[in-house]
Amino acid sequence: MDPDAVKSTLSNLAFGNVMAAAARDYQKEIVSKQKAQAASASHDEVDLDELLDDPELEKLHAERIAALKKEVEKREVLKRQGHGEYREITEGDFLGEVTGSEKVICHFYHHEFYRCKIMDKHLKALAPVYLGTKFIKLDAKNAPFFVTKLGIKTLPCVVLFKKGIAVDRLIGFQDLGSKDDFSTRALENVLKLKGIIDEKKKDEDDEDDETEMSVNRGIRSSTAQDSDSD
Repeated sequence: MDPDAVKSTLSNLAFGNVMAAAARDYQKEIVSKQKAQAASASHDEVDLDELLDDPELEKLHAERIAALKKEVEKREVLKRQGHGEYREITEGDFLGEVTGSEKVICHFYHHEFYRCKIMDKHLKALAPVYLGTKFIKLDAKNAPFFVTKLGIKTLPCVVLFKKGIAVDRLIGFQDLGSKDDFSTRALENVLKLKGIIDEKKKDEDDEDDETEMSVNRGIRSSTAQDSDSD
């Protein structure tokens, strides 16, 4: 046999063996990676199960549920006390209303005064937003005793009560730039500075623009109606 042919055959066999070995090694590597991935996924599942069964997490969840339940109960109590809406009361109701809640905003108004109608629009928009404060209105003409007692001489007059005590007031639009076209946000900021309404939660801020646009539309509509009636 030709020595060169034998050498070539042996060389080919050696190369074939190397390729076969490489193929086996590659196959082993693929299988190993697949097993590692499966083990990792299994480990993740175990970790998730352990997390779900974590007593600390269960405690936090229970506390959150309890806090939410308490908040709902508090809101229901406030609503029963007349919070969450802008309501008209009578002179006979006045003492019970202002002493029955920690924070109360009372608008003394006259139904024919244009500026009282503007104040009404803004207070009506804020009432459902600030549930912790009661928003009410009282016709000054039908409440002579408290108008005299509180020294109210200019309308609109918004009196702020804390624990049944009159602590501050807004006379006309003096705190609002003395202009009729002040925004709901402007009134909101004044009331906030006076401490009669609480800071809103961040997720409530998105509603401001829509509320203000609605209020301003209502004011323009009211103005047009008043012009027509004149």
